[in-house]
Amino acid sequence: MLTDLAVKPGPQFYRYHIGAIDNVSDVLRYFKAKNVLIVHGQISFIKAKPKLTFLNNDVFNYFYHQYGGECSYNGIEKVIEQIELHDIDFIIGVGGGKLVDLVGVSAYKANVNFGVIPTLASNCAPWTALSVMYKDSGESEGILEYYYRQATFFITDPELVIDAPVEFFIAGLADTIAKWYETITILEQDSLNQEPFLNIAKHISTLCKDEIMANSSKAIEDMKNKRVTDEFLRLSEIVFAIAGMVGGFGDKYARSAAAHAIHDAVSQCIPKSHTYLHGEKVAYGILYQLALEKNWTQIDDLLPFYSELGLPLSLTTMSLMPTDIKVIDDIVEIIYSMDEVHLLPIEVTKEKLKQAIYDLEDYINK
Repeated sequence: MLTDLAVKPGPQFYRYHIGAIDNVSDVLRYFKAKNVLIVHGQISFIKAKPKLTFLNNDVFNYFYHQYGGECSYNGIEKVIEQIELHDIDFIIGVGGGKLVDLVGVSAYKANVNFGVIPTLASNCAPWTALSVMYKDSGESEGILEYYYRQATFFITDPELVIDAPVEFFIAGLADTIAKWYETITILEQDSLNQEPFLNIAKHISTLCKDEIMANSSKAIEDMKNKRVTDEFLRLSEIVFAIAGMVGGFGDKYARSAAAHAIHDAVSQCIPKSHTYLHGEKVAYGILYQLALEKNWTQIDDLLPFYSELGLPLSLTTMSLMPTDIKVIDDIVEIIYSMDEVHLLPIEVTKEKLKQAIYDLEDYINK
């Protein structure tokens, strides 16, 4: 039995259906909230406001803070300033992945409860107990902040989520299938396949991939037409909730591997990469990991799906391929420094990590 497995299943209370946000007042009342800080974006908050009926409840004192667009250490300081200034005992984040990451890590550092109302289905940030840190400029810090305090509630409405830009949803689908490609070779090792929680993580990652591969075209089309169908409901829920359970039950064995590692490295070393969404860079990362594993057959199998969703295939096709060899070396150093990459059941050396970058470029752009 593993002794280094930290299981964090998810938020204490979850609802996702039309009218679900009406339940927020009941949750706040249950947790005896008094002074509530609403951390929000700009455009997404304007769209969300008609759904936020709990703001009309004068039992609570509401304060508002518009975040700067990044989950940064400077952003954390500003949230904590608001918490201290207004004696905040509950934080609610209304927005996308970086915003809920900021709320989660700020609540952890300030030791207050928090809830999230996601307005996007672009990643599983609302479900997880970790935050990806960025500089205010948008560059990756290369740091993940882990914490034990998970969201008190995760509540949102599909009529709100479906009104987001469709490219965020597509990026979320790519980020979610990475859960399977990054973890399956790790979890199928003989030394791990008798671990109950890891088997749960493996099952969930398989469900994520199978559902997305089967239903993404329909769900994307429905989102473009603003139709809340079963396919859109199912896949959006998989992206921002179910996918979070993979790492929640599997911890470091099922959280990420080479696909997310090269995402982080590229985000740190190539400033132009900030024009791409998280999930788009992870989509490239999936192909990179498969190249590292020499699994060209699976790359071939994925290419039609990537073409259909318009996902990036290589650094060259993204116009991000460095001409300076030092940038490649810096990317490799960052990937090699990440523990999860070394859980892959293959030999991982700096030379192999570097060669895989060039092998994928050659394979895709031949």
